[in-house]
Amino acid sequence: WGRDRGTTTTEAAFVHGTAGHSQDYDDVSWGMSGHPSVTMIPAIFALAESADVDGERAIEAYVAGLEAQCYVSAAINPSHYRKGWHSTATLGTFGAAAAAAKALDLGFEETRNALSIAASRAAGLKSNFGTMTKPMHAGAAARAGVTAARLASGGFTASPDAVDGEKGFLDLYAGDDPVSLDALPELDRPTALEEYGINVKKYPCCYYTHTSIYAAERLAAENDVDPREVESIHVVTSPGPADALHYPDPKTGLEGKFSLEYTVASGVAREHVGVEAFEDEEVADPDVQYVRERVEWEVDDSLEYNDTTVEMRIETDDGTYTRVQDVPPGDPSNPLSDEQLEAKFRRCATRVLAEDAVDRTFERLDSLRSVSDASAIVPDRD
Repeated sequence: WGRDRGTTTTEAAFVHGTAGHSQDYDDVSWGMSGHPSVTMIPAIFALAESADVDGERAIEAYVAGLEAQCYVSAAINPSHYRKGWHSTATLGTFGAAAAAAKALDLGFEETRNALSIAASRAAGLKSNFGTMTKPMHAGAAARAGVTAARLASGGFTASPDAVDGEKGFLDLYAGDDPVSLDALPELDRPTALEEYGINVKKYPCCYYTHTSIYAAERLAAENDVDPREVESIHVVTSPGPADALHYPDPKTGLEGKFSLEYTVASGVAREHVGVEAFEDEEVADPDVQYVRERVEWEVDDSLEYNDTTVEMRIETDDGTYTRVQDVPPGDPSNPLSDEQLEAKFRRCATRVLAEDAVDRTFERLDSLRSVSDASAIVPDRD
Protein backbone atom coordinates (compact mmCIF):
# COMPACT_ATOMS: atom_id res chain seq x y z
CA TRP A 1 0.00 0.00 0.00
CA GLY A 2 1.32 3.41 -0.95
CA ARG A 3 4.00 1.96 -3.23
CA ASP A 4 4.14 1.35 -6.98
CA ARG A 5 5.76 -2.08 -6.70
CA GLY A 6 3.72 -5.26 -6.59
CA THR A 7 4.27 -8.81 -5.38
CA THR A 8 2.41 -12.10 -4.97
CA THR A 9 -0.82 -12.45 -3.02
CA THR A 10 0.83 -14.29 -0.15
CA GLU A 11 3.77 -11.88 0.10
CA ALA A 12 1.42 -8.88 -0.02
CA ALA A 13 -0.37 -10.32 3.00
CA PHE A 14 2.98 -10.81 4.73
CA VAL A 15 4.23 -7.28 4.01
CA HIS A 16 1.01 -5.56 5.03
CA GLY A 17 0.58 -7.68 8.14
CA THR A 18 4.12 -6.89 9.28
CA ALA A 19 3.76 -3.19 8.47
CA GLY A 20 0.35 -3.04 10.14
CA HIS A 21 1.81 -4.29 13.42
CA SER A 22 5.14 -2.47 13.25
CA GLN A 23 4.00 0.53 15.31
CA ASP A 24 1.96 -1.62 17.74
CA TYR A 25 -0.85 0.84 17.00
CA ASP A 26 -3.40 -1.74 15.81
CA ASP A 27 -6.51 -2.81 17.69
CA VAL A 28 -7.02 -5.37 20.46
CA SER A 29 -9.69 -7.87 21.46
CA TRP A 30 -9.78 -9.55 24.85
CA GLY A 31 -11.70 -12.31 23.08
CA MET A 32 -8.38 -13.60 21.74
CA SER A 33 -5.87 -11.77 23.99
CA GLY A 34 -4.20 -10.11 21.05
CA HIS A 35 -4.57 -8.02 17.93
CA PRO A 36 -7.38 -9.41 15.77
CA SER A 37 -7.49 -7.14 12.71
CA VAL A 38 -3.86 -7.01 11.66
CA THR A 39 -3.74 -10.62 10.45
CA MET A 40 -7.14 -10.58 8.74
CA ILE A 41 -7.29 -7.29 6.85
CA PRO A 42 -4.05 -7.90 4.89
CA ALA A 43 -5.34 -11.37 3.97
CA ILE A 44 -8.73 -10.08 2.80
CA PHE A 45 -7.36 -7.25 0.68
CA ALA A 46 -4.55 -9.34 -0.78
CA LEU A 47 -7.10 -11.87 -2.03
CA ALA A 48 -9.30 -9.07 -3.38
CA GLU A 49 -6.72 -8.50 -6.11
CA SER A 50 -7.64 -11.80 -7.77
CA ALA A 51 -11.00 -12.78 -6.22
CA ASP A 52 -14.37 -11.06 -6.48
CA VAL A 53 -14.39 -9.34 -3.08
CA ASP A 54 -16.60 -6.31 -2.64
CA GLY A 55 -16.99 -4.24 0.52
CA GLU A 56 -19.86 -6.36 1.83
CA ARG A 57 -17.86 -9.57 1.43
CA ALA A 58 -14.83 -7.95 3.07
CA ILE A 59 -16.93 -7.10 6.14
CA GLU A 60 -18.35 -10.64 6.28
CA ALA A 61 -14.84 -12.09 6.00
CA TYR A 62 -13.63 -9.84 8.81
CA VAL A 63 -16.43 -10.95 11.15
CA ALA A 64 -15.85 -14.62 10.29
CA GLY A 65 -12.15 -14.29 11.06
CA LEU A 66 -12.72 -12.43 14.31
CA GLU A 67 -15.18 -15.03 15.53
CA ALA A 68 -12.92 -17.93 14.51
CA GLN A 69 -9.85 -16.75 16.41
CA CYS A 70 -11.85 -15.76 19.48
CA TYR A 71 -13.63 -19.14 19.41
CA VAL A 72 -10.33 -21.05 19.47
CA SER A 73 -9.02 -18.68 22.15
CA ALA A 74 -11.96 -19.41 24.47
CA ALA A 75 -10.68 -22.96 25.01
CA ILE A 76 -7.07 -22.13 25.93
CA ASN A 77 -6.59 -18.52 27.04
CA PRO A 78 -5.20 -16.93 29.17
CA SER A 79 -3.09 -20.05 29.84
CA HIS A 80 -1.90 -20.09 26.22
CA TYR A 81 -0.65 -16.50 26.47
CA ARG A 82 0.87 -17.02 29.93
CA LYS A 83 2.84 -19.98 28.59
CA GLY A 84 4.68 -17.68 26.21
CA TRP A 85 2.72 -17.86 22.95
CA HIS A 86 1.94 -14.63 21.11
CA SER A 87 -1.80 -14.92 20.51
CA THR A 88 -1.76 -12.51 17.58
CA ALA A 89 0.55 -14.91 15.78
CA THR A 90 -0.99 -18.23 16.81
CA LEU A 91 -4.71 -17.47 17.00
CA GLY A 92 -4.40 -14.80 14.34
CA THR A 93 -3.45 -17.54 11.88
CA PHE A 94 -6.92 -19.04 12.37
CA GLY A 95 -8.46 -15.59 12.00
CA ALA A 96 -6.62 -14.99 8.74
CA ALA A 97 -7.52 -18.46 7.42
CA ALA A 98 -11.21 -18.06 8.27
CA ALA A 99 -11.31 -14.56 6.78
CA ALA A 100 -9.54 -15.77 3.64
CA ALA A 101 -11.90 -18.74 3.34
CA LYS A 102 -14.90 -16.42 3.54
CA ALA A 103 -13.36 -13.99 1.06
CA LEU A 104 -12.92 -16.90 -1.37
CA ASP A 105 -16.45 -18.14 -0.61
CA LEU A 106 -15.22 -21.64 0.27
CA GLY A 107 -17.66 -24.39 1.20
CA PHE A 108 -17.81 -26.37 4.45
CA GLU A 109 -15.18 -29.02 3.66
CA GLU A 110 -12.78 -26.52 2.13
CA THR A 111 -13.14 -24.15 5.07
CA ARG A 112 -12.53 -26.96 7.55
CA ASN A 113 -9.42 -27.96 5.64
CA ALA A 114 -8.22 -24.35 5.61
CA LEU A 115 -8.54 -24.12 9.39
CA SER A 116 -6.85 -27.48 9.85
CA ILE A 117 -3.98 -26.42 7.58
CA ALA A 118 -3.70 -23.23 9.63
CA ALA A 119 -3.37 -25.33 12.79
CA SER A 120 -0.01 -26.57 11.49
CA ARG A 121 1.18 -23.07 10.62
CA ALA A 122 0.46 -21.22 13.88
CA ALA A 123 3.56 -19.93 15.69
CA GLY A 124 4.97 -16.90 17.48
CA LEU A 125 6.84 -16.39 20.76
CA LYS A 126 6.44 -13.62 23.32
CA SER A 127 10.16 -13.82 23.89
CA ASN A 128 10.51 -11.76 20.68
CA PHE A 129 8.49 -8.83 22.05
CA GLY A 130 10.43 -5.58 21.75
CA THR A 131 12.12 -6.61 18.48
CA MET A 132 11.32 -6.48 14.76
CA THR A 133 10.26 -10.11 14.92
CA LYS A 134 7.12 -9.31 16.92
CA PRO A 135 5.41 -7.45 14.05
CA MET A 136 6.69 -10.10 11.65
CA HIS A 137 4.48 -12.55 13.60
CA ALA A 138 1.39 -10.75 12.28
CA GLY A 139 2.66 -10.81 8.72
CA ALA A 140 3.50 -14.49 8.94
CA ALA A 141 0.01 -15.25 10.28
CA ALA A 142 -1.65 -13.28 7.47
CA ARG A 143 0.44 -15.09 4.87
CA ALA A 144 -0.25 -18.48 6.45
CA GLY A 145 -3.99 -17.80 6.45
CA VAL A 146 -3.99 -16.90 2.76
CA THR A 147 -1.88 -19.95 1.92
CA ALA A 148 -4.17 -22.24 3.92
CA ALA A 149 -7.33 -20.98 2.22
CA ARG A 150 -5.85 -21.10 -1.26
CA LEU A 151 -4.52 -24.62 -0.72
CA ALA A 152 -7.91 -25.76 0.55
CA SER A 153 -9.66 -24.14 -2.42
CA GLY A 154 -7.48 -26.26 -4.69
CA GLY A 155 -8.38 -29.51 -2.98
CA PHE A 156 -5.55 -29.74 -0.42
CA THR A 157 -6.64 -31.79 2.59
CA ALA A 158 -5.94 -31.83 6.32
CA SER A 159 -7.09 -33.78 9.35
CA PRO A 160 -10.55 -32.79 10.61
CA ASP A 161 -9.14 -33.28 14.13
CA ALA A 162 -6.19 -30.91 13.73
CA VAL A 163 -7.72 -28.25 15.96
CA ASP A 164 -9.54 -30.06 18.76
CA GLY A 165 -8.42 -33.68 18.45
CA GLU A 166 -5.82 -35.60 20.45
CA LYS A 167 -2.44 -33.91 19.99
CA GLY A 168 -4.19 -31.23 17.94
CA PHE A 169 -3.67 -27.49 18.27
CA LEU A 170 -5.70 -27.02 21.46
CA ASP A 171 -4.08 -30.01 23.14
CA LEU A 172 -0.54 -28.86 22.36
CA TYR A 173 -0.89 -25.08 22.73
CA ALA A 174 -3.09 -24.88 25.82
CA GLY A 175 -0.40 -23.99 28.30
CA ASP A 176 -0.51 -25.33 31.85
CA ASP A 177 -4.29 -25.37 32.23
CA PRO A 178 -6.37 -28.18 30.71
CA VAL A 179 -8.27 -27.54 27.50
CA SER A 180 -11.78 -26.35 28.29
CA LEU A 181 -14.02 -27.32 25.38
CA ASP A 182 -17.01 -26.65 27.61
CA ALA A 183 -16.00 -22.97 27.53
CA LEU A 184 -16.60 -22.75 23.80
CA PRO A 185 -19.63 -20.59 22.97
CA GLU A 186 -22.53 -21.54 20.74
CA LEU A 187 -22.03 -20.73 17.07
CA ASP A 188 -25.46 -19.27 16.44
CA ARG A 189 -24.45 -15.60 16.65
CA PRO A 190 -21.33 -13.37 16.52
CA THR A 191 -20.48 -13.93 20.16
CA ALA A 192 -17.04 -12.29 20.31
CA LEU A 193 -18.08 -9.15 18.47
CA GLU A 194 -21.01 -8.64 20.84
CA GLU A 195 -19.28 -9.67 24.05
CA TYR A 196 -15.83 -8.14 23.61
CA GLY A 197 -16.02 -5.66 20.76
CA ILE A 198 -12.84 -4.03 19.48
CA ASN A 199 -10.44 -1.98 21.59
CA VAL A 200 -8.93 0.79 19.46
CA LYS A 201 -5.53 2.01 20.55
CA LYS A 202 -4.91 5.63 21.49
CA TYR A 203 -1.18 5.03 21.92
CA PRO A 204 1.26 3.12 19.65
CA CYS A 205 2.56 0.64 22.20
CA CYS A 206 1.59 -2.50 24.10
CA TYR A 207 -2.04 -2.30 25.19
CA TYR A 208 -1.08 -3.34 28.72
CA THR A 209 0.48 0.12 29.14
CA HIS A 210 -2.51 2.18 28.00
CA THR A 211 -4.46 2.56 31.24
CA SER A 212 -1.26 3.57 33.01
CA ILE A 213 -0.33 6.10 30.33
CA TYR A 214 -3.78 7.68 30.51
CA ALA A 215 -3.70 7.82 34.32
CA ALA A 216 -0.25 9.43 34.20
CA GLU A 217 -1.37 11.98 31.60
CA ARG A 218 -4.44 12.95 33.59
CA LEU A 219 -2.62 13.25 36.91
CA ALA A 220 0.15 15.33 35.32
CA ALA A 221 -2.26 17.64 33.48
CA GLU A 222 -4.77 18.11 36.30
CA ASN A 223 -2.08 18.86 38.89
CA ASP A 224 0.39 20.73 36.65
CA VAL A 225 3.14 18.22 37.48
CA ASP A 226 6.66 19.30 36.57
CA PRO A 227 8.59 16.17 35.48
CA ARG A 228 11.70 17.35 37.34
CA GLU A 229 9.74 17.61 40.58
CA VAL A 230 8.58 13.98 40.54
CA GLU A 231 9.92 12.06 43.52
CA SER A 232 8.27 8.70 42.84
CA ILE A 233 5.49 7.01 40.88
CA HIS A 234 3.92 3.80 42.14
CA VAL A 235 1.68 1.71 39.87
CA VAL A 236 -0.44 -1.36 40.68
CA THR A 237 -1.66 -3.54 37.79
CA SER A 238 -3.28 -6.89 37.11
CA PRO A 239 -1.08 -9.96 36.33
CA GLY A 240 -1.32 -9.59 32.52
CA PRO A 241 1.13 -6.67 32.14
CA ALA A 242 3.85 -8.58 33.99
CA ASP A 243 3.80 -11.20 31.24
CA ALA A 244 4.49 -8.68 28.47
CA LEU A 245 6.30 -5.60 29.84
CA HIS A 246 9.89 -6.75 30.25
CA TYR A 247 11.99 -3.62 29.66
CA PRO A 248 12.33 -1.42 32.76
CA ASP A 249 15.22 0.47 31.11
CA PRO A 250 14.61 0.32 27.35
CA LYS A 251 17.38 1.21 24.93
CA THR A 252 15.34 1.30 21.73
CA GLY A 253 11.91 2.50 20.69
CA LEU A 254 10.75 -1.08 20.18
CA GLU A 255 11.76 -1.96 23.72
CA GLY A 256 10.07 1.21 24.95
CA LYS A 257 6.73 -0.09 23.65
CA PHE A 258 7.00 -2.89 26.22
CA SER A 259 8.14 -0.83 29.19
CA LEU A 260 5.65 0.35 31.79
CA GLU A 261 8.32 2.57 33.29
CA TYR A 262 9.10 4.35 30.02
CA THR A 263 5.50 4.74 28.88
CA VAL A 264 4.32 6.09 32.25
CA ALA A 265 7.23 8.53 32.25
CA SER A 266 6.28 9.61 28.73
CA GLY A 267 2.72 10.22 29.92
CA VAL A 268 4.03 12.57 32.60
CA ALA A 269 6.76 14.33 30.63
CA ARG A 270 5.19 14.61 27.17
CA GLU A 271 2.11 16.39 25.90
CA HIS A 272 1.31 13.47 23.58
CA VAL A 273 2.50 9.85 23.57
CA GLY A 274 2.51 9.24 19.83
CA VAL A 275 4.59 7.45 17.23
CA GLU A 276 7.44 9.89 17.73
CA ALA A 277 7.83 8.85 21.38
CA PHE A 278 9.07 5.45 20.20
CA GLU A 279 11.76 6.61 17.81
CA ASP A 280 15.09 5.30 19.07
CA GLU A 281 16.57 8.76 19.64
CA GLU A 282 13.57 9.81 21.76
CA VAL A 283 14.08 7.08 24.35
CA ALA A 284 17.00 9.02 25.84
CA ASP A 285 14.94 12.20 26.38
CA PRO A 286 16.33 13.64 29.68
CA ASP A 287 12.97 14.57 31.20
CA VAL A 288 11.48 11.18 30.37
CA GLN A 289 14.50 9.35 31.74
CA TYR A 290 14.40 11.40 34.94
CA VAL A 291 10.82 10.27 35.56
CA ARG A 292 11.40 6.68 34.36
CA GLU A 293 14.04 6.13 37.03
CA ARG A 294 11.38 6.96 39.65
CA VAL A 295 8.67 4.59 38.42
CA GLU A 296 8.03 1.32 40.23
CA TRP A 297 5.14 -1.09 39.86
CA GLU A 298 3.66 -4.20 41.37
CA VAL A 299 1.05 -6.81 40.50
CA ASP A 300 -2.19 -7.30 42.41
CA ASP A 301 -2.78 -11.04 42.09
CA SER A 302 -6.36 -10.66 43.29
CA LEU A 303 -7.25 -9.00 39.97
CA GLU A 304 -8.23 -11.07 36.94
CA TYR A 305 -5.39 -11.69 34.48
CA ASN A 306 -6.50 -9.12 31.88
CA ASP A 307 -8.16 -6.63 34.21
CA THR A 308 -7.21 -3.18 32.90
CA THR A 309 -7.62 -1.43 36.27
CA VAL A 310 -4.60 0.59 37.40
CA GLU A 311 -3.90 2.35 40.68
CA MET A 312 -1.34 5.15 40.43
CA ARG A 313 0.29 7.42 42.98
CA ILE A 314 2.59 10.28 41.98
CA GLU A 315 4.61 11.97 44.70
CA THR A 316 6.15 15.35 43.92
CA ASP A 317 7.78 18.21 45.76
CA ASP A 318 4.37 19.89 45.91
CA GLY A 319 2.20 16.96 46.96
CA THR A 320 0.88 13.45 46.36
CA TYR A 321 -1.68 12.69 43.65
CA THR A 322 -3.58 9.43 43.18
CA ARG A 323 -5.90 7.99 40.57
CA VAL A 324 -7.71 4.70 39.94
CA GLN A 325 -8.34 4.15 36.22
CA ASP A 326 -10.42 1.15 35.20
CA VAL A 327 -10.24 1.24 31.39
CA PRO A 328 -8.09 3.09 28.86
CA PRO A 329 -9.35 5.32 26.05
CA GLY A 330 -10.51 3.23 23.11
CA ASP A 331 -12.14 0.54 25.22
CA PRO A 332 -15.66 -0.25 23.95
CA SER A 333 -17.00 1.31 27.14
CA ASN A 334 -14.84 4.41 26.59
CA PRO A 335 -14.56 4.66 22.79
CA LEU A 336 -12.54 7.15 20.79
CA SER A 337 -14.70 9.70 19.00
CA ASP A 338 -15.14 9.69 15.23
CA GLU A 339 -12.89 12.75 15.12
CA GLN A 340 -10.17 10.98 17.11
CA LEU A 341 -10.40 7.91 14.87
CA GLU A 342 -10.08 9.98 11.71
CA ALA A 343 -7.16 11.94 13.18
CA LYS A 344 -5.38 8.69 14.05
CA PHE A 345 -5.97 7.35 10.54
CA ARG A 346 -4.59 10.49 8.96
CA ARG A 347 -1.51 10.57 11.23
CA CYS A 348 -0.67 7.05 10.12
CA ALA A 349 -1.65 7.28 6.45
CA THR A 350 0.22 10.51 5.73
CA ARG A 351 3.46 8.73 6.60
CA VAL A 352 2.96 6.70 3.39
CA LEU A 353 0.35 8.38 1.17
CA ALA A 354 0.06 11.83 -0.34
CA GLU A 355 -2.71 14.01 1.12
CA ASP A 356 -5.16 13.50 -1.75
CA ALA A 357 -4.63 9.73 -1.59
CA VAL A 358 -5.32 9.84 2.15
CA ASP A 359 -8.59 11.65 1.47
CA ARG A 360 -9.69 9.12 -1.14
CA THR A 361 -8.75 6.15 1.04
CA PHE A 362 -10.65 7.54 4.01
CA GLU A 363 -13.75 8.14 1.92
CA ARG A 364 -13.68 4.59 0.59
CA LEU A 365 -13.15 3.04 4.00
CA ASP A 366 -15.91 5.20 5.48
CA SER A 367 -18.34 3.76 2.92
CA LEU A 368 -16.84 0.27 2.72
CA ARG A 369 -20.16 -1.57 2.54
CA SER A 370 -20.95 0.05 -0.82
CA VAL A 371 -17.48 -0.41 -2.39
CA SER A 372 -17.66 -2.75 -5.38
CA ASP A 373 -13.96 -3.70 -5.45
CA ALA A 374 -12.16 -4.01 -2.12
CA SER A 375 -8.77 -4.14 -3.87
CA ALA A 376 -9.21 -0.47 -4.85
CA ILE A 377 -9.52 0.77 -1.27
CA VAL A 378 -5.95 2.05 -1.07
CA PRO A 379 -4.96 4.14 -4.13
CA ASP A 380 -1.46 4.70 -5.46
CA ARG A 381 0.83 6.97 -3.50
CA ASP A 382 0.04 9.97 -5.71
